[in-house]
Amino acid sequence: MAEKRDYYEILGLQKGATEEEIKKAYRKKARENHPDLHPDDPSYVEKFQEVNEAHEVLSDPQKRARYDQFGHAGVDPSYGAGGGDPFGGMGGFAGSGIDDILENLFGGGFGFGGGATRSTVNAPRRGADLQESIVINFMDACNGIKKDIKINRMTVCDACNGSGAGAGTTADICPDCQGRGSVKTTQRTPFGAISSTKPCPHCSGKGKIIKNPCSKCRGVGRIRVQKTVSIDIPAGIDDGQTIRLSGQGDCGVNGGQNGDILLNVSVKAHPIFTREGYDIHCDIPVTFTQAVLGDEITVPTIDGDVKYNISEGTQTGTVFRLKGKGVKKINRAERGNQYVKIYVEVPKNLSKKQKDLLKEFEASLSDKNYAKRQSFFEKLKSKFDF
Repeated sequence: MAEKRDYYEILGLQKGATEEEIKKAYRKKARENHPDLHPDDPSYVEKFQEVNEAHEVLSDPQKRARYDQFGHAGVDPSYGAGGGDPFGGMGGFAGSGIDDILENLFGGGFGFGGGATRSTVNAPRRGADLQESIVINFMDACNGIKKDIKINRMTVCDACNGSGAGAGTTADICPDCQGRGSVKTTQRTPFGAISSTKPCPHCSGKGKIIKNPCSKCRGVGRIRVQKTVSIDIPAGIDDGQTIRLSGQGDCGVNGGQNGDILLNVSVKAHPIFTREGYDIHCDIPVTFTQAVLGDEITVPTIDGDVKYNISEGTQTGTVFRLKGKGVKKINRAERGNQYVKIYVEVPKNLSKKQKDLLKEFEASLSDKNYAKRQSFFEKLKSKFDF
């Protein structure tokens, strides 16, 4: 099989990276490799799946520990020749207590002299969570939007209704375990006589025998299908935040509940606005004359244009606030503010007449017209005494 890339390399990380570093790296790589941003290059579908797989392992402390110790074999038993034992022949004993060791030795519940038994093969198991990503526009993040995404998820086979048996047939109760899915054995060990339960070898722990498997799911009872899911993205969502869609992941096994979809949201940058929390920031250019005389200017907001009067003598760097013109707080009525920074644009490419008029205007001014300049030179004179 093809050699799998190192998960740390995929996310551009070093081994030992923190949880926060992994999270940031995943967001960056998910945005860079999202298929929606590269519609003409089908290779990004595989790249995006590779990024999600790396994140799924490295963001889970237990999976990451196994991966750090055993590599891909620690998290994917089918990886490598023959699927091998990811624990190097230890049978999964690493870090186990005596109960775990005995369970691995004898395959299930145990008891000295015949105690309690247990079998989890037929127990309900929750379906897997799915990691998905979506890219939305800045304004859609501010105002909220409904989006449809396509996901590939495990669902109950519609041909056999999850039974795994072919049309017109049913599964038979296993004659060896009588449908329990496990068999009890007693062995003599250095610990004494130990009774244990093991998955039934005849039915592989399923408790039933399917003689005529369903042709669609091949007896598994589940199939992977593409499904369209509608998502209400709330107003105020920010770049890198995750939406959990409960019950939309893979279907459970043996009646277990469905997993969830964890949807990572990436927000495109806006040409005018930037965002900090729930506040919006933007810079507005004004002319030299507007700054000197004051004027009513038009200010863009996420709700549309508003009018604002700047005062006479407005300086570059002046910031004013538009209360309540920021982003709506998720699931709350309050909103952030918008902060507008003024910068004065100095005119260029003046004609001779315009330059002469400016010189005449400048000659008519005195130090009292330049408060900051006058204060600067007074401080300078006091400092150096000249």
